Amino acid sequence: MYFRTVFVFGTLRNHWKKSTVAACALSYGGHWLYGKHWCVAFSFRLNGMEYGRQQISPQEQLRKATVILNPAACSGKANTLFEKNAAPILHLAGVEVTLVKTDYEGQAKKLMELMEQTDMLIVAGGDGTLQEVITGLLRRADQESFSKTPIGFIPLGSHNSLSESLHILSDNQVKHITSATLSILQGETVPLDVLQIKGEKDQPVFALIGLRWGAFRDVAATIKKYWYLGPLKTKAAHWFSTLREWPQVREASVSYLAPTLRPPDLPEQKPQRPHLMYRIAHRLKNYWYPPIPAEEPERWNERMLSTLELSIHTQNKNPVQTRTDDSLLVCVEPDSFSVGEFITVGEKKMEDATAFTRKSLKLEASACQLNLPEEGAGFYNIDNEEYEAMSVEVKLLPRKLHFFCSAERREQLLTQVQ
Repeated sequence: MYFRTVFVFGTLRNHWKKSTVAACALSYGGHWLYGKHWCVAFSFRLNGMEYGRQQISPQEQLRKATVILNPAACSGKANTLFEKNAAPILHLAGVEVTLVKTDYEGQAKKLMELMEQTDMLIVAGGDGTLQEVITGLLRRADQESFSKTPIGFIPLGSHNSLSESLHILSDNQVKHITSATLSILQGETVPLDVLQIKGEKDQPVFALIGLRWGAFRDVAATIKKYWYLGPLKTKAAHWFSTLREWPQVREASVSYLAPTLRPPDLPEQKPQRPHLMYRIAHRLKNYWYPPIPAEEPERWNERMLSTLELSIHTQNKNPVQTRTDDSLLVCVEPDSFSVGEFITVGEKKMEDATAFTRKSLKLEASACQLNLPEEGAGFYNIDNEEYEAMSVEVKLLPRKLHFFCSAERREQLLTQVQ
């Protein structure tokens, strides 16, 4: 240790000019990064103070927010990121925050079953935390009323797929977190569809993005193993997988119902109660001549599939887009890709898992049944969380939940539609 220290100081003395330049560059760079971080954080906190200065009447209570935080997200940095960047803005805005931290995987589902009513629910984590929270919420007995609670999403995970539908994206993590927090304070919400995914035995799981099953998903789960290849790891993982098995074709069948017509967006109005004599006559009529409901049989369409990958996902990518039908999207990739096409498409799907090719078969449906082989089905992803693959029924719950969305991002999405 002594000789190593002497060697280092000797090198610095012999190259004192280079050492001086390097020290100045490091000092300036560190000062610039420090100033950039705190300028961003300070500017957003000032915006939070503007909401805190708003006057309220003596009878009006402070807004209450329950935050479900996953401290293990972002490689264990989520708690620090939340406390430094999001929590100060919420407190400066005068929000009464109840912070609940999860200790293990799956705990958020149990916490949601016991949670009391709140003015807003905030999920601070990634895709996995968000999926657990909405699953626990929609499994509640009072989910019809509880699902009307607006939800905010603060992206703190390694995967934050929903963030691009709600917030202005930024390479600066501090700016991304603080802008997401401010969008909660702005109070504007957008309705999002939810997928209910149910097997034969287990309780249903709920998703905001979708389900993914096939070769591209399997390769994506192995890419981390090739970290030492740097930017070539994605191509290498897809190529190595073709050496082990090719073609990687999956056999399945899917049955689906046609999309349903979307009702118009009308404000909720309580209809006026009819006159007493009208109500008495109406009840007597229904008693003596009960109406017979005309039930039309459900028309299921079935397809046998041979595919490299199948995905079922919502259309939440642009939640402000006007649509005539309520539908989920079934995307089936062809089984005729060459090895080169497989690698190219795999790289694109790493950037956007919901992307599909020109050769893809696309089906719109209100519900579907995915029938997989009993053995060797492998695994699939539900909102980037891994589950054992099995036959499931997927049902669309249109505009089931309301999430806070920034006004700037809403304008961007509207311009994309136009």
